[in-house]
Amino acid sequence: MENKELLVELDHLRRERRAVILAHNYQNPEVQDIADYRGDSLGLSRQAAATNAEVIVFCGVHFMAQTAKILCPEKMVLLPDLEAGCPMADMIGPEELRAFKAQYPGVPVVAYVNTTAEVKAEVDICCTSANAVQVVRSLPDQRVLFVPDQYLAHWVAQQVPEKEIIPYGGFCPTHVRIDPKSVIAAKQAHPEAEVIGHPECPPDLLALCDAVKSTSGMIKYAKESAATEFIVVTECGMIHRLQQDVPGKTFYGLPEIVCPNMKRTTLEKVVASLRELKYQIEIPEAVRVRAMQAVQRMITIG
Repeated sequence: MENKELLVELDHLRRERRAVILAHNYQNPEVQDIADYRGDSLGLSRQAAATNAEVIVFCGVHFMAQTAKILCPEKMVLLPDLEAGCPMADMIGPEELRAFKAQYPGVPVVAYVNTTAEVKAEVDICCTSANAVQVVRSLPDQRVLFVPDQYLAHWVAQQVPEKEIIPYGGFCPTHVRIDPKSVIAAKQAHPEAEVIGHPECPPDLLALCDAVKSTSGMIKYAKESAATEFIVVTECGMIHRLQQDVPGKTFYGLPEIVCPNMKRTTLEKVVASLRELKYQIEIPEAVRVRAMQAVQRMITIG
């Protein structure tokens, strides 16, 4: 089916199903372009919580669709590709989390939103890369456990030196694959460009950056900076979003930064998801209610 026919069908199905389409900033350009809302995990969580739609199609990865279902149990939440997972989220389960907590009795746990609902149900509060610093600062405790991303934890610890942050050993395979030499080469090729990196990157990469931002933060930074060229050190889908939201400025991505899970979602799969109402996300109510507390605390902090 040609894209034009798919778009016509999508428009019909969107109205018929009373659906809203949410797309993460790392999605394929064709998917970003048909979304009602695009954003990072925190922004999309807010949209999920606020929408009046009956069906949410979440173009992202599994934990993101789960978060939407946690917030909107009465709505149907669809993930266009059930195999679109997150390796970082898979690095910690409830049993591993309980063992980690047992080593530090009474220390509160902050969970990056890149975790399963079952993990969220076992923690005190969630965070995204956009609000991780605010979340950690909001806790009265001197020591904080941070799961699962050790590199986001390391970056947050630099911003909140008055607290001891104890990280779990997880990481984002896409961000840790980046070779610092690629960033150095890009800086040599574009000497006037500022470098913006994502806090999931290891410290040696972030040391090469002029700014460290979440994906939503990258948009704001690029708009406000006096610079007109930027090297973007995160998943390549972000370039499309920046080009659309910050016209008149130039963005250089690193082509090897591709998340295969984010790229699983296609226009065809979005249409099929709405047509056949697949794949529906379900969470046991006892798990959802407990996870909801941690997610809602995150959203309240903003």
